[in-house]
Amino acid sequence: MHPFLRGAAAIALVATIAGPAQAESPRDTLIRAAFGTHDKAQALALVNEAIAETRTVPDHEAQLQHALGVGYRGQLTRSPSDAKAAHSALEAIAAADPHDAETQVALAGWHLTAVGDLGDFLARALLGANRAKGLTALDKAVEMGGNRAFFPAYAALIRIKLNTSDTTTALRLAERAVATPAPTPLDRIMQRAAARLIPALQAGKGDDAARIAKQLLPFGSTS
Repeated sequence: MHPFLRGAAAIALVATIAGPAQAESPRDTLIRAAFGTHDKAQALALVNEAIAETRTVPDHEAQLQHALGVGYRGQLTRSPSDAKAAHSALEAIAAADPHDAETQVALAGWHLTAVGDLGDFLARALLGANRAKGLTALDKAVEMGGNRAFFPAYAALIRIKLNTSDTTTALRLAERAVATPAPTPLDRIMQRAAARLIPALQAGKGDDAARIAKQLLPFGSTS
């Protein structure tokens, strides 16, 4: 699988599973796939289950979870068509609701993961990904979701993964995440992840922090 395809799926799911969880919802199923299993086959089964569930309710939540599910399937099965379809769907959702923090963070992750995996030139030339657009969307998501730990926590993880030398920004975001309310299961997962970054960031050890971040992002420990 191309590194971008692996990242493009990861980006996106993290964003939308950040909202309030509902019992047995596609959102819950995707959280379990991304963070609750270390087995790729089991994770893929859960992702396919979530995709099937989203087809029955054509509302905003279902559309968002469907896009994320398709992106994750692209990651797990190494399918470029799924990865590209997920990106197109996320762009359409963002255009329809530009003030949704979850969609903004999904798009941020899409751009920034592509840049991190391919470099700025190839990410732009091959995929149309753009570091500046990604960082702008990420900052918007953090601002819009200011009362949730998820957003600054995810921003800390993705920023240190992208730029190991910028420990100052990642530390500020991680400390903010630890001090911000964590009302949902994913908020708490990501808040704990941010807390794990802090010692390495405080010591200025960006490479160590980046390794930790990669393990704590979706499917970071799946094999």
